[in-house]
Amino acid sequence: MTPVKYADLHVHTFYSDSTFSPEEVVSCAREKNLSAIAICDHDTVDGIDPCMAIGPGYGVEIIPGIEMSVEKLDAEIHVLGYFIDWKQDWLRKKLKEIQDSRVERIFVMIGKLNAMGVKVDAEEVFRIAVNKGSVGRLHVAKAMLNSGAIKSLREAFDKYIGFAKPCYVPYTKLSPKETMELILKAGGVPVIAHPDLIGNDDYIDEFIDHGLRGLEVYHTDHESHVSKRYEAMAKERGLIMTGGSDCHGMGKGRILMGTVRVPYELVEKLKDEADRIRVR
Repeated sequence: MTPVKYADLHVHTFYSDSTFSPEEVVSCAREKNLSAIAICDHDTVDGIDPCMAIGPGYGVEIIPGIEMSVEKLDAEIHVLGYFIDWKQDWLRKKLKEIQDSRVERIFVMIGKLNAMGVKVDAEEVFRIAVNKGSVGRLHVAKAMLNSGAIKSLREAFDKYIGFAKPCYVPYTKLSPKETMELILKAGGVPVIAHPDLIGNDDYIDEFIDHGLRGLEVYHTDHESHVSKRYEAMAKERGLIMTGGSDCHGMGKGRILMGTVRVPYELVEKLKDEADRIRVR
C-alpha cells in the first residue's frame, strides 16, 4: 500500500520574517515527515534557490512560491502565488521596488513609535532582518521586545503596529488586479492566504474577478468550523483548496510546520492549474 504523502503549503525562511535558515526549514520538513513544502516568503524569492539546492538531499520537494500583500481601506489581504517562475528578471525588478518600499516603511513606522514614547532603534531592526529588502513588522516587534518596550510580540501588533493600529504604515500600492496579474504573468497560481483573518469574505469575489484560483482553507488560525466554511465556499466557486502552517520558525513563539498539512493531491491540482495558466 502506497503511503499517503503530505505537504505544508505555507512556509517562510529568514529571507523574509522567519527565524529559520533554508537548511533549518528543509530539515524541519523532513522531521515532520512532509513530502513537499511551499516557500512563500514576503515579497522575495531569495529563499527558493537555497531550499531547492538542499531539498533533494532531505527527500523534500520544494514548491516555489511567494506571499504578497494588498491593502484595502478596512483590510489587509495576503495572496500566495504557487509555482511561480521566480527567475524572471522582470519579476525580480518589480519585487525590488516593493522591497524598497518596505525599507522606507520601517523608518516611518519607527518615527511613529518614537513619537508615542516607544523607543526603537532602526539599526537593531535591520540587524534582526537577514534580508533587508524583506524587513517587516515582525522584525520591528522583535526589536521592541529586545528593548523591553513590550512583553510579547503579540502586544506589539495588538497595541502598536497591527493593521489600522496607531503606528501601522502601509507599503504596497498594488491593487487586487495588479497583484493577480503579477502572479499570473509569473506563471503562478494565486491563492488568498488565511481568508478568515481578512474579516470580510466579500473581497474574495472581487479577487476571483481578477483571476484568483484558490483559497487557503486550512491554516493555523482557522478553527475547524472556519475551515469547513471555506471548504464550502471553495467548492461553490470552483476554487482549489490549499493549506499551510504559515511557519515562521520560532518567529511566532513555536514551530508551526506540520501542524497544518494537506494531502499531496492538492499539490498536483496546483501543478495542473499552473500548467493551464502557462499555456494560455
